[in-house]
Amino acid sequence: MVKLTKIYTRGGDQGQTSLADGARLAKDAVRIAAYGTVDETNAAIGLARLHAEGEADRMLARIQNDLFDLGADLATPGGDFAASSQSLRIIDAQVDRLEQEIDAMNAELSPLTSFILPGGSPLAASLHLARTICRRAERLIVEAARTEAINPAAIRYANRLSDHLFVMGRYHNNRGRDDVLWVPGDNR
Repeated sequence: MVKLTKIYTRGGDQGQTSLADGARLAKDAVRIAAYGTVDETNAAIGLARLHAEGEADRMLARIQNDLFDLGADLATPGGDFAASSQSLRIIDAQVDRLEQEIDAMNAELSPLTSFILPGGSPLAASLHLARTICRRAERLIVEAARTEAINPAAIRYANRLSDHLFVMGRYHNNRGRDDVLWVPGDNR
């Protein structure tokens, strides 16, 4: 369990921060940007939860917890990505759960015939915002993976989560019936 007794340490005053193993990195390193953007995704989901109830709220709460796992994974350098690793890592079961939830929600939606604009209900609009932040996190995770050992399940989780947030947004737009459709060239 984490215990924080002092919030500021002055350790980052020179533009560096510590990874889970104590190694120091520049605060603008891509690994740091990746898990910082995961944290932004989590905050956006926290705002979305203000509009969620019941199973939607429980689903988002599980995802928020997973996002802390993802942040811990990204903050831990090294290549031991096995589920049995001593380090906290995203595992395939977390990705599988997202896929099952996507499939269950998507089964109640009509197929898309147009791109949709982010919006609709307050919950759907909030989920679309979280989705775009998640996509940025995913791009940064992929960028970090070009030069560092990054857990492949972490990449899959971020990719699947953005899909999940998209489908969940549609689901909470009256099962897609209240989606705001893009009309190409409508304002020419």
